Amino acid sequence: MDLLELVKAAKPAVYWTERDGDNSLAPEAQPALTHSTAADLVIIGSGFTGLWAALQAKEEAPGRQVVVLEAETAGFGASTRNGGFCEASLTHGLDNGLSHWPDEIDTLLEMGEQNLEELIETLDRLNIDANVERTGQISFATEPWQVDDLHEYVKTSVDHGEDVVFLDRDAAKAEVNSPTYLAGAWDLDGAAMVDPGLLTWGLRRACVDLGIEFYDGTRVTSIEANPSSLTVRSEHGQIAAQRVVVATNAWAEPEKQIRRYVIPIYDHVLMTEPLSTQQLSSLGWENRQGLADSANQFHYYRLSADNRILWGGYDANYYKGNGIGHQYEAQTDSHTKIAGHFFETFPQLEGLGFSHRWAGPIGTTSKFSAAFGTKHDNRLAWAAGYTGLGVGASRWGARVALDLVDGVQSDRTQLKMVRKRPMPFPPEPIRNVVVQFTRSQIAKADDNKGEQGLWLKLLDSLGVGFDS
Repeated sequence: MDLLELVKAAKPAVYWTERDGDNSLAPEAQPALTHSTAADLVIIGSGFTGLWAALQAKEEAPGRQVVVLEAETAGFGASTRNGGFCEASLTHGLDNGLSHWPDEIDTLLEMGEQNLEELIETLDRLNIDANVERTGQISFATEPWQVDDLHEYVKTSVDHGEDVVFLDRDAAKAEVNSPTYLAGAWDLDGAAMVDPGLLTWGLRRACVDLGIEFYDGTRVTSIEANPSSLTVRSEHGQIAAQRVVVATNAWAEPEKQIRRYVIPIYDHVLMTEPLSTQQLSSLGWENRQGLADSANQFHYYRLSADNRILWGGYDANYYKGNGIGHQYEAQTDSHTKIAGHFFETFPQLEGLGFSHRWAGPIGTTSKFSAAFGTKHDNRLAWAAGYTGLGVGASRWGARVALDLVDGVQSDRTQLKMVRKRPMPFPPEPIRNVVVQFTRSQIAKADDNKGEQGLWLKLLDSLGVGFDS
């Protein structure tokens, strides 16, 4: 079977929410909002940011009336379509954090580590079983020029107190057996693997148990400011809200301001059939770390609880006009491309099939990490643009949004990362031209031993870029 046939044989569905047709753990969808009501806090979007915002707001103030409006169902977007890498980093990695917020990086590292610890503690406290595995993750060099980069990354990490070790070629292959590995950098405790579907559903159930109201199938059409409240309107209902948190990420609805700073970049994922005992043994991978390669266009991959390999990344696509929709997810070109890379990485798995394939938009900013904003005299706040690292950072982002909308002066809200938004993306049609040209230059740099051309150097000098 050729690669295209192999990809087409995979079910076009998200494994985390449609595994073997068993959705018994999924929460029951709630009816849409069809009446007028009032609430202390309205949260728009029930992905990770919205769910964490609702949970934290209600736990801190049990008497607060919290309502969550969702255009689809809980976790419909990136929250259930990701790889389940729950990382401590709030800044899309140490190097990116140092490049943008060098004076704050140690504080951001500390906040990120605390956030990850508290996230896992919350899951334990609320009995949310999300198959958490505190494995850390390894970045592998697959080209000679990447080895020096990994040496430098390890040195920088250790200098900032991070528990990261360098793996030479033999040590890297001892952890996971691939002929493509030349070296590795193992972040021993900076990431946990989670099941994003179970995490989403568990958070949703915990919110319901606290008395938080959910309305699914309720797309917000407008938010209007009044002297005493904000009127949140949907097609068939409305809510008079004292405070609003917009947590729609890549969809950027209904607050158009978000679209200036956050664009949707499509990522693509494959899930294999379960590995046999022999296939798993051929890989080693006994420590079950999350894995990635260290090119600019990189793959990420990990083992699921039932020993499938999730394989994603590399081919990050932007569609003109901030295109989002099923028509972009049904295409097979990117899946076929990364399927070829999978068997180059693990040739010993030839003959293994893929059970699921899916795609989805990642909210990306020009600084590769979350952006924040307020409106209507700070009665509305938004958080978006985690650029692929939202599984963990969304909890922190939700906390920031709550601080902003409640007028709380915290260590978080004083950060430059929070106070200063990233450089906005240009409007269309220039946006599409710039993004596509930047993508081509990133690919060219990977082919040229990592050497950046003038365009990428210019973007670096401006502190902006493109990534997934």
